[in-house]
Amino acid sequence: MDRPNLLILMADQQSPHILRHAGDHLVRTPHLDRLAEEGVRFTSAYCGSPLCVPSRMTFLTARHCSDIEVWSNGCVLDSAIPTFAGALAASGYETLLCGRMHFAGPDQRHGFTRRLLGDIGQARYAPGQERSLLGEIPRETTGQTASAVRTAGAGSSSYLAYDDAVTVAAIEFLRSAEATNDPWAMVVGFLLPHCPFVCPPDLFDYYYERVTVPELPTGHLESLHPVMRASYERREFASLTNEQIRVARAAYYGLVEYHDRRCGEVLAALASAGLADRTAVVYLSDHGEMAGEHGLWTKSNFYEGSVNVPMIWRWPGEFERNAAVAAVASLLDVGPTLLEIAGARPMAGVAGRSLLPFLTASGDPDWPDETFSEYCGLVGDPPARMIRQRQWKLIHHHGCDEAQLFELSSDPGEWNDLRDCPEHTSIRDQLHVRVRRDWDGERVQAAMGEQEARRAAVIGHAAAPPEAAEDHWDLPADVNWLAPREG
Repeated sequence: MDRPNLLILMADQQSPHILRHAGDHLVRTPHLDRLAEEGVRFTSAYCGSPLCVPSRMTFLTARHCSDIEVWSNGCVLDSAIPTFAGALAASGYETLLCGRMHFAGPDQRHGFTRRLLGDIGQARYAPGQERSLLGEIPRETTGQTASAVRTAGAGSSSYLAYDDAVTVAAIEFLRSAEATNDPWAMVVGFLLPHCPFVCPPDLFDYYYERVTVPELPTGHLESLHPVMRASYERREFASLTNEQIRVARAAYYGLVEYHDRRCGEVLAALASAGLADRTAVVYLSDHGEMAGEHGLWTKSNFYEGSVNVPMIWRWPGEFERNAAVAAVASLLDVGPTLLEIAGARPMAGVAGRSLLPFLTASGDPDWPDETFSEYCGLVGDPPARMIRQRQWKLIHHHGCDEAQLFELSSDPGEWNDLRDCPEHTSIRDQLHVRVRRDWDGERVQAAMGEQEARRAAVIGHAAAPPEAAEDHWDLPADVNWLAPREG
């Protein structure tokens, strides 16, 4: 195979379920549906952590959270840890970052040789012109509590404006003479469909008339694992009314369609530039969005809506078409796959594996059909680790002897926790030993505490590093507004 260009389209908080090709016939996602028809879709792909920064850093390094000591959005990836971007650059690729990657700390590159558009979290303003990133839209609408759901509806936000800017920058590159130079690898980092749940009025009106409110089985909340019940109560999701849920779901569906349009524009530019046949494309998200499933919202849990992610690969003439792969995969596998496609030297000491045998339909008889995900993000949530092995999923919560157990082939909705079922004792115990092997919740907590202490000691006692303009995005004025709703 010739060394192709590599185009990675990365969403933020895209539900694996709210895509038409994934079975949701309400949402309109024609561009991603077409990509799936033209390529290979993985139906059991997982993120390394159901939280933004740790998921993205495990994606870049092909290592688990505990391997790189990144568990929360405040953790900083050590610049000495290799990334697939750096490995591609070392093999002769120009590595481009266009938009979101959510790097914490002064290093805003981690192997990318060039940045086409900076990150929204690093928005710069002229002295005396500072303004809120979300204007009059409450900051808590980006969080993980009921407050993110109560304030939702039709309107506009800097998150939509940011993705517009990301799309323009990506298209400008694809139309440039530089794009004809071989080879390049570009990550297009979108922020949507991340909350706040605010979408354009026409999309909101369309979905508000059509969305449903998910129902919980009788007694479900009472039967929840104690850690999950505490999380549900702490986030106050029980306080949400059906109308609030309907409004937020309509807005989320609208954000998904808006995101699909932006992806379609980038893919159209790739085709019009004559680069489609020379470019391997992968679409994915850093984690999912519960969107009301199980009465939950956003992420930070190990239900499928949160930890499972969409993953689509396309390379005309080289990859299979309209194929669905059920093998268990991970975002940690993306880097090793890209490096093999590019003919680059693989990274050493990684947990990820190349998916190329599945893309070319040869398959891998030795594929372990197993992956892990970690979480230790928000105050009150204990460290936890998930294992998905074939049809089984087990979740271990540090400090709790009880592990959640689901058999996904017969219970894809994860309504039946088998943790107390005598007939599943053997598989439960086997997986519980496996998920804790080479992982220590006490160590995670201690390392997180040490990181917090170091950050607190530095704040106010060190000069800020010089800022590179291309690593930051300037927030346009007057892009944040939310239409009032009656009642």
